[in-house]
Amino acid sequence: MAESETPYSIGEGPATRVSLSLPEGTAEAIRQRVGKREFSAFITEAVERELRGRILDEYLADYEHRQGPISEQEQERARRVFDEVFAEEGQWPAAS
Repeated sequence: MAESETPYSIGEGPATRVSLSLPEGTAEAIRQRVGKREFSAFITEAVERELRGRILDEYLADYEHRQGPISEQEQERARRVFDEVFAEEGQWPAAS
């Protein structure tokens, strides 16, 4: 199955091993704050947060393209609504 055909949304599915390179200082700062056992969970949460932010940014850019400029206040409201909706559902959309 190709990557774009994955049936899982962000944060779902079985764990899979990936190779990750980080500067040693960054890796050590993570270990000091969360410990060796929580390292992967910390990285997972950070990556998921980044993906979710990018999905929202893509949505807002698409909306602006179709409907015109969005004020800062409207963008912040959209972010709050987006967070609330997906927090209630307990999941986020699949990355596109």
